[in-house]
Amino acid sequence: MNMFLRTKNRKAISAVLTTLIILVASVVLGTGVVLYGTSLFQTGAQSSGVTAQGAHVWVNSTSGTSQTYVWGAAEIRNSGDKILSVDQINVRGTQIPYANWYYDSNPTRVTVANFQSQLNYTGTATTAYITANAGVKPGMMQSYGVQPAGCPTNPTQFYLNEFGAASITPSMCFTQASGPISLKPGDKAVVYFQVPVGILSTVDAGSQSSVAIYAGNVGAPQSITVESKS
Repeated sequence: MNMFLRTKNRKAISAVLTTLIILVASVVLGTGVVLYGTSLFQTGAQSSGVTAQGAHVWVNSTSGTSQTYVWGAAEIRNSGDKILSVDQINVRGTQIPYANWYYDSNPTRVTVANFQSQLNYTGTATTAYITANAGVKPGMMQSYGVQPAGCPTNPTQFYLNEFGAASITPSMCFTQASGPISLKPGDKAVVYFQVPVGILSTVDAGSQSSVAIYAGNVGAPQSITVESKS
């Protein structure tokens, strides 16, 4: 009697099939890693950036001792690839309220030439100017140049041609802000802002002052010379 048990034949996965499964699994895993890495790169590639240039601060040298009128201006551009909102303008560490901002972001008026211009100070409202423009308060920036359509002189806006009254370059219309200035990628704006009383005075003319423009956490202060104007 045969004492050895008879073994049954078992089918096994062939070496070729095993190699094929490992190869396919490697490709699938590698593809997933590449797609995940690409997704991270695309997300990280989006950045926020705001560029501020041509900043000025002007102090009116003829202001009375109890009231010094101070204005500033800057050219702002969204240099990133996401929509952002310019939400802070600080002078010497003090935030300028939105009601003191006057800006133009209309691309038909904020041309390349206007955006690269030397921003001008036209003077604060005189008695004659206030008489001719009912409701305008002392200290308001005066309009100058050809008045653009839809931009009447009133207490909440003014117009200004940076290249002179006879220039064919479009005048810009500066409207009072009620909140942050929203800019799409590549969009530009020119903003004039009135500095509240007590931050700067006539004795600060010729000295250095910090001006900082922020869009959220994006932005940086810069040091400029306070200019004396009459």
